[in-house]
Amino acid sequence: MTYCVALKLNAGLVFASDSRTNAGIDQIACFKKMSSFVNEGDRVIVILSSGNLSITQNAINLLEQKGRHEEARNIWSVDSMFEVAQLLGECLREVRKHDGVFLAQNNVDASANFIIGGQIQTEQMRLFMVYAEGNFIEAGEETPYFQIGETKYGKPIIDRVITPETPLSEAVKCVLVSFDSTMRSNLSVGLPIDIACYNQAGLRLDFEQHITQDDPYFSQISRRWSDGLKGVFASLPNPEWLADVDLNSQFPPDY
Repeated sequence: MTYCVALKLNAGLVFASDSRTNAGIDQIACFKKMSSFVNEGDRVIVILSSGNLSITQNAINLLEQKGRHEEARNIWSVDSMFEVAQLLGECLREVRKHDGVFLAQNNVDASANFIIGGQIQTEQMRLFMVYAEGNFIEAGEETPYFQIGETKYGKPIIDRVITPETPLSEAVKCVLVSFDSTMRSNLSVGLPIDIACYNQAGLRLDFEQHITQDDPYFSQISRRWSDGLKGVFASLPNPEWLADVDLNSQFPPDY
């Protein structure tokens, strides 16, 4: 399992992914799940992946390999992020068609998902989620983010905080809280975390950070978020309709 999230804001794009991969409680390893394709001044493309590791790695490698053939339509030559999403979907289908049947014979799940975002030349920033079948959808104003992998624990904070107007610094902070919440509830998601930020119309990857167990800022965020939640919870009033009920008397003393 993994957790990846990407935000499309007015100010730019934020991408984040964990690094934990496991095939059982005694087979845990770390693999980077963020890939970037950058030609400064021309295009910035970031891809996050979840699912079967061999499928995702092979699809990315195939996309990169095809980019070396200048005569063919590839990630470096197309004119829009829509076409980049198409190329990635085609690579995913090709890899699954080749490997999927063999994985199925051993009951191995060959599914994979991607988030892909960035900007090409004068086109606006765009963000897509590519499904296991190779089809995809695009983020819009109402839902300016995508998640893949273990999404449920980190979703509430994003829903409460993120809007298209959120500044990039606030968005990064929200993403880290989202990861902290996920890691506390699911051991299959874990550090290190890779974060990348893209500033609107910059056509360069402005910021990349590899967050490990010893990162002081992430430790501070985790601790203060936990303490803050406990403090807010303690300040909430008890239900008025329980004011006259003695809950301790509902069961015999030796219950």
